[in-house]
Amino acid sequence: MVFSSLVFLFTFLPITLLLYYLVPRKGKNLVLLLCSLVFYAWGEPVYIFLMIISILFNYFSGLDIARKRGKKKAVRRSLLYAVAVNLLILGFFKYYGFLIENLNMILPVHIPYRSLALPIGISFYTFQTLSYLVDLYRGKVEVQTNLISFGTYVTMFPQLIAGPIVRYADMEEQLKNRQETASKFGQGAVYFLVGLSKKIVIANTIGALYSEIAAMPGTRVSVVTAWLGCLAFTFQIYFDFSGYSDMAIGLGKMFGFEFRKNFDYPYISRSVTEFWRRWHISLGSWFREYVYIPLGGNRVGVPRHLLNLLIVWFLTGLWHGANWTFVVWGVYYGLILVIEKYLTGRFLEKLPEVVRMIYNMLLVMIGWVIFFSPDIASALSYLGRMFGVAAAGFIDRQALYFIKSNWMLILAAVIGSTPIMHRIAGLLLYDEEQPRPGVCAVLYGGMFLICVAFLVAEAYNPFLYFRF
Repeated sequence: MVFSSLVFLFTFLPITLLLYYLVPRKGKNLVLLLCSLVFYAWGEPVYIFLMIISILFNYFSGLDIARKRGKKKAVRRSLLYAVAVNLLILGFFKYYGFLIENLNMILPVHIPYRSLALPIGISFYTFQTLSYLVDLYRGKVEVQTNLISFGTYVTMFPQLIAGPIVRYADMEEQLKNRQETASKFGQGAVYFLVGLSKKIVIANTIGALYSEIAAMPGTRVSVVTAWLGCLAFTFQIYFDFSGYSDMAIGLGKMFGFEFRKNFDYPYISRSVTEFWRRWHISLGSWFREYVYIPLGGNRVGVPRHLLNLLIVWFLTGLWHGANWTFVVWGVYYGLILVIEKYLTGRFLEKLPEVVRMIYNMLLVMIGWVIFFSPDIASALSYLGRMFGVAAAGFIDRQALYFIKSNWMLILAAVIGSTPIMHRIAGLLLYDEEQPRPGVCAVLYGGMFLICVAFLVAEAYNPFLYFRF
C-alpha cells in the first residue's frame, strides 16, 4: 500500500484515524502498532513475520543491554551481537544475491542461488532499531520496557517503508507523552496534501517523461534529449522522495508526533557539501552520528579524515542498493566532498552565487545518471551522449517535441524545488500572518480533487525509494 493510492486515502487512513481517536490514551500506541502491521502486510504479507522477529529481537536486546549496564565488556558484547544480527539480516536480504553474482564472476565454479524479494523498508527500520541500541549503550536513552511502545516505534506506518529515518532519542518522550490537537492535525493535513501533490502531480508526470526517454534506443538520443531525460529524473526523485517525506511528517502530526524535516530545498545549494546538508537529512545525520563520528570524524589527521569520509560515502552508496552503480555513486560524492573540503572550497566561495548553484546542479545531475543507470557501462554511455559522444546530433525533432510538450511542467518543477512557491503560497493564504479560511479551503480542496483525478486517470504511480 502506498500513500498515493485511493485505498489508502479513502479506506485505510480514515479507519485508522477513527480508531486512534476513539480509544483512550493507553490504547493509542496499540492501535498504531496493529494498523501499521496491517499497512505493511498489505504489500508484504510474508515479510510481516520478519518484522515481528526484528521487533522482538531488538526489544529483548535492549533489555539485555540495560541489564548489563555497568559491566563494560559484557554490555559491549551484547551490543556487538545485536548490531551484527541486524546487519546480517539486512545483508542477507539486500546483498546476498549481489555477493553471489560477483563471486560467480571471479570463481571457476558457479554458485546457484535463488533471488529474494527485498523486504520493503528494511533499510529504514533496521537503521532505526540500531539507533535505539547504540543510544541505549551510550546512555542517551532509557530502555523501553513496553513492548507495544517499542513495536510502535519500529513499525509506525507514516515513515515505515521510505523514511525519514527517525531516531529513538527523538521519539522516546513522544511515545509516552504527546498531544493531539486540532491545530496540529490541520498542519499535518496540509503537510500531507502538499506532499501528495508533489508526488502525484509533479513526480509522476515528469517521471513519465524520464521513462519515455530512458526507453529510447541510444542511437536515437540527441544531446538535448539526454539532458532532458536526466533533468526529468532529477526532478522526479526530488518530488517523489520529498513528497513522501512531507506526507510522512504530515501523518505524524495527525497522530500527535513530530518528525524532523528530511529535505530543505537541496537544488538551491551552492556546493555539493551544502547539497548533502539539505538532501535526505535523516540519512546524513544517521551516518554522521553512528559511523563518521565513531570513526574519528574530523578530529584526526588528514589521511585518516579522508579515509573516514570515503568509508561513510562508500556505505551510503551501498545502503541505497546492491549494485556497483550505487557504490560508485557514493564514492563519487565522497571524492567531491574531499575535493571541496581540501582544495576548491575557498575558491568556490569567491564565485557568484548563480555560478555556484550551476556548478552544484551539474555535479548532482551527473550523479543521478550513475544512480539511475542499471550498470556502469550504461551510465558511461548515457553521460557520453549528454556530452556529445555517440549522440544523435545536438538537437532533433524529438527533443523539440519533448520541450514543447513539457516546458510548463519543467518550469513548475523548477519553481516548486525552490522557496519561491512557499512564499507565493504564503501571500495567497495569509493576510498579516492570519490565515484566509476561504482561500485555504478553495486552494487545498482543489489540490485534493486534482490529486484524486490524477489517481483515477493515471496508472503510473511508483515510489522510487521503496527499493532501498
